[in-house]
Amino acid sequence: MPVKNKANVVIIGGGVVGLAVAYNLALLGIKDVVLLERAYLGSGATSRCGAGIRQQWGTEMNCALARKSMDIFENMNEMLEVKRDIELKQKGYLLLAFSEEEMEQFRKNLKVQSKYDIPSREVTPRKARDIVPHLNLEGIVGGAFCPTDGHVNPFLVTEAYANAARRLGVDIYTYTEALDIEISGSKITGVRTDQGLIKTDRVVNAAGGYSQQIGEMVGLDLPVKSERHEILVTEKIEPLQGPMVMSFSYNIYCQQTPEGPFLMGYGDPDEPESYNLNSSWHFLEEMTRKAARLLPPLKHLRVIRQWAGLYNITPDRQPIIAESEEVPGFFMAIGFSGHGFMIAPMTGVLLAEMIAGEDPSLEFKLEPGRFERGDLILEPSVV
Repeated sequence: MPVKNKANVVIIGGGVVGLAVAYNLALLGIKDVVLLERAYLGSGATSRCGAGIRQQWGTEMNCALARKSMDIFENMNEMLEVKRDIELKQKGYLLLAFSEEEMEQFRKNLKVQSKYDIPSREVTPRKARDIVPHLNLEGIVGGAFCPTDGHVNPFLVTEAYANAARRLGVDIYTYTEALDIEISGSKITGVRTDQGLIKTDRVVNAAGGYSQQIGEMVGLDLPVKSERHEILVTEKIEPLQGPMVMSFSYNIYCQQTPEGPFLMGYGDPDEPESYNLNSSWHFLEEMTRKAARLLPPLKHLRVIRQWAGLYNITPDRQPIIAESEEVPGFFMAIGFSGHGFMIAPMTGVLLAEMIAGEDPSLEFKLEPGRFERGDLILEPSVV
């Protein structure tokens, strides 16, 4: 189907971030918004993510983004007038510390979180096992727990944003690829797709793992890279584990989804930069070893499947949410480093406000120039 030939804003990327931006732009009254997705909606990182949403961060900015996003998730069924419940499950995140130094960092994080009314608390090893009775306490010195963290269905969130955006007049084109961005001088004049040219002077790069390719279209070498991250899911069993169990030092996250399967992953420190989406035997072996040691009853579960997605990573593992200084009208919501899904609701609000020229709902500074200045945002709570 040919695309419309003119738009106020063109969004490249049909994952949850792009759709949240589209919806919020329309909500602010911006007309003629077009979203392009080269496959089906959510086909990139959104449909491949671990689906966890947490508020336990160590910087004020991330705590604010996560807390506001959780507010939206908690009210999304009503806000977006969904036909299918987004399946929010708030059974908490249990973060585990394997050293006194790590536990001390948790205590610092808890002080930051309390400023934003995040109901997290310190737990002893014994309290951690009260929360997750099958937890192996070997090596654990303590932890932190937030009961309102949880899990939500990424497919249903994607559908909710898409349907709400369409109702507000957004044109969404799936299986439509952005081939190039046309520029005159330093100004954007249009987006060339495989279905025709769309004249526009504003483009949003929400292309996830392929965001650097979109940057190249306007002559930018964006400070992001992509690498594979793998996940597996097990057979369904009766409810055994409420919270997500996560450790930064042990390098694991593991939760039981509302339907009964366990979903788990870890970040391979030796994973090279690539667009590789193949699954590996190495991941299967290492993941099952980690999970069986920390959560012993899981060793009896059968693995149903595993898959891979792309993390789009910046040097400080914090996103870029900004307008380009070099190319006016080129907006970016990229480099989420594995945390895009959980802060997508507030990202959509903030970038839409930026594009509409409104004051942001919360203070943040995530422009790409921070890397050249060495002004990195050091977040201690990244897995």
